[in-house]
Amino acid sequence: MPLPAAEPARDIAYWRATLKEGRARLAETFFLKRNAVDNLRKHAHLVDGVLREIWQDTDLPPSSALVAVGGYGRGLLFPHSDVDLLLLLESPPGNEIASRLEHVIGLFWDIGLEVGHSVRTIADCLEESAKDVTVQTNLLEARLLCGNSALFGRLQNDLHEQMDASVFLQAKLLEQQQRHTRFHDTAYNLEPNLKESPGGLRDLQTVLWISQALRLGGSWKELVAEFLITSQEARQIQRHEKFLQDLRIRLHYLARRREDRVLFDFQEPLAHQLGLAGQKYRSTSELLMQRYYRTAKAVSLMNEILLQNLRARADSLPDAPSQSTRGQAPALPLSSRFQARNQLLEACQEDIFQQQPDVIFECFLLLQRHSELKGICAPTLRALWRAVPLIDSAFRHDPLNRARFMEILREPRGLTHALRRMNQYGVLGRYIPAFGRIVGQMQHDLFHVYTVDEHTLMVVRNLRRFAIPELSHEFPLCSRLISTFERTEVLYLAGLFHDIAKGRGGDHSRLGKVDARRFCRQHGLDQADTELVGWLVESHLDMSAVAQKQDISDPEVIASFGIKARDQRHLTALYLLTVADIRGTSPKVWNAWKGRLLENLYHATCRYLCGAAPTAGQLQQRQIEALEILRQNAIPEFVAQNLWAKLDEGYFLRHEAQEIAWHARVLDGNADAIAPVVKARLAPSGEGLQVMIYTPDRDDLFARICGFFEQVNFNIVEAKIHTTRHGHAMDSFVVLDEEQRASHYRDLLNYIEYELAQQLTDAKPLETPLRGRVSRHLKHFPITPQVSIRPDDKGTYHVLSVTAGDRPGLLSSMAQVFLSHGVHLHTAKINTLGERAEDTFIITGNFLEKTKAVVRFEADLLQQLQA
Repeated sequence: MPLPAAEPARDIAYWRATLKEGRARLAETFFLKRNAVDNLRKHAHLVDGVLREIWQDTDLPPSSALVAVGGYGRGLLFPHSDVDLLLLLESPPGNEIASRLEHVIGLFWDIGLEVGHSVRTIADCLEESAKDVTVQTNLLEARLLCGNSALFGRLQNDLHEQMDASVFLQAKLLEQQQRHTRFHDTAYNLEPNLKESPGGLRDLQTVLWISQALRLGGSWKELVAEFLITSQEARQIQRHEKFLQDLRIRLHYLARRREDRVLFDFQEPLAHQLGLAGQKYRSTSELLMQRYYRTAKAVSLMNEILLQNLRARADSLPDAPSQSTRGQAPALPLSSRFQARNQLLEACQEDIFQQQPDVIFECFLLLQRHSELKGICAPTLRALWRAVPLIDSAFRHDPLNRARFMEILREPRGLTHALRRMNQYGVLGRYIPAFGRIVGQMQHDLFHVYTVDEHTLMVVRNLRRFAIPELSHEFPLCSRLISTFERTEVLYLAGLFHDIAKGRGGDHSRLGKVDARRFCRQHGLDQADTELVGWLVESHLDMSAVAQKQDISDPEVIASFGIKARDQRHLTALYLLTVADIRGTSPKVWNAWKGRLLENLYHATCRYLCGAAPTAGQLQQRQIEALEILRQNAIPEFVAQNLWAKLDEGYFLRHEAQEIAWHARVLDGNADAIAPVVKARLAPSGEGLQVMIYTPDRDDLFARICGFFEQVNFNIVEAKIHTTRHGHAMDSFVVLDEEQRASHYRDLLNYIEYELAQQLTDAKPLETPLRGRVSRHLKHFPITPQVSIRPDDKGTYHVLSVTAGDRPGLLSSMAQVFLSHGVHLHTAKINTLGERAEDTFIITGNFLEKTKAVVRFEADLLQQLQA
């Protein structure tokens, strides 16, 4: 029978109190002195002392050792981070030792430590280290706390002998690449992870781990001694590292747990703690996040430079497998100033940028023109980084530099990579100072998920993708249009400047137009192209607004937009920029429905610009196309004619030919049905479902339909409401499935058709709309609801525009307000931009002629939007 583990000399309450009091003192000292490194070291020291005393009070074999590993092994411990421990044994434990070890580990947890532990022999450590680079990395920073020092020394010696620095380097590079991929290769997320995101603390730690493996040292001071970085660069790295450490410590204290994400909940408190004061057009949290993003960009750059240097050192090792093929590769001349070596761009003279700053753009041009180059070598990149301050007013006014910048935009390939590199290295923001002001600038509008500069480069990237033949399947119309568009650089300039005035206050479109026109004139664009770029920047939101908020089946809407579009070149350019812009806001904002609306608006405006008849010809053409579809499905023509006799002109204007044919086929013999007819199908746009409801009209119909879709977690994106001549509602909805149940779509269609028809037949009292939780983003950056009612241009209808933060049950709540005020709905466009709802309704109602009644309606609607 195993002997019980020896009890510690002091009880659990004593150790718990010791830790609690020590941590409280450290927190108090940190907020007084603001010394991040001191806090991390003293926190590790506090835990060291407690663990050593507990270990000494336990009856464990003298041949064992307690070892700190991972971040704790570095002697730096964040307030709520795990305490990573290795319990090192001479030989595999028997039952008695295993029981004692279990007791000790339990004791560590009982006193309030979150312990990550492993129990291993040296052989176990070597085996696991060989299999898993994460284990190898943790052991690389092992530190003896107490126990058998000889055993720990043997472990270190054996690990040292087993280490293959070249293999370790490749494994860590792959690990970093995979980690960056998890964050979409960008540091510019709304809630970045201080530890894991690109440009975070892990990028700095990766450099030091590889340096240790190469036996070059594990600190920035040692890297200076090895001539990998200069003293000035080391100070810059340490400044950025301390800022990230400081933020992470504050996050742990604010969250009272281990939390490495800069969540919306903490951005404002963090900014106040750092003493940041909001500006006229920018909040304190935006200032904080801009500082973070700029830090992350600098860390990413140093990570790139240092990893290249470390790769070069690894290749020069005597046993490096690539030494003969890579380390001594010959230089291939590319120009009189640059050459290629090891697939990297290299300056022939290290001080070339200092001597001739005008070659800065040449290196980006060479990268574009030589696709075999993977980047810039570390010495040249470091020299470029140091030369960035030389991009001054004289540089910007130099005709050679202006010409080279336009060459970069006109190159047939490599533009996206060139602009991203220029932004990462600080070149783009220096050359275009207005762009420099938006670097790292957050957009808390609930649908942009990137900073302004990152979004801008995403838009240019999207425009470039349209021009790549291999990617024409993504957006066929865009690819076809851009293939015949002359001087595509005007599109890229419009993309580069469309949001450049964000954060200045006022209309950023108008302010950006001034910047864009000035830049175009300075860079030699002719008057027509200069005017086009300025017009695109000023108008870049218009096409989206018309497509998503107005009735594009109305010929007068098309005529008004066509007048603004001016001609085919302006229209095509605006369409391409609009699609690229929406696609660059967030992966969630674009959908096939929006794509179809924009395509329909584009084609309708093309017809207007070509002088096509706006109404009569269009109606006749749609009916002819619908009849052809019906004939293909063996449906007699009289079936359609019987239904169409009950429909007016508005129906044919608002529905496409395939929808008209579908309705006729579904309602064959049911045009006078009293029971609801519900039919669902996959939406022709390729995304979501289209649902038709045909039933005798009644006031509560829209509210009931909205309530049903919200109950089954479908998001309504479009509603076409039409009343036939004999009093039936012919309603068509496009809905998106929030739960992504496409694999069971047949069952889903049957469910919708049966359940919705049943609910409309039963006519039970309306249920209270859902009250879903408001998202964290919306909670911290709320939208003030806005309601606008105005007559349309004809005076026939009223246009109701609503802007509010989106939430489950919002549309049902509005529908019930419509019902209570006698609103008759004709068309609804439900536009959700991330978590921002921008809905437009075409309505009629007797109350609209009475001012007091309209005021009451607006007040009731606002009350529901704020609920």
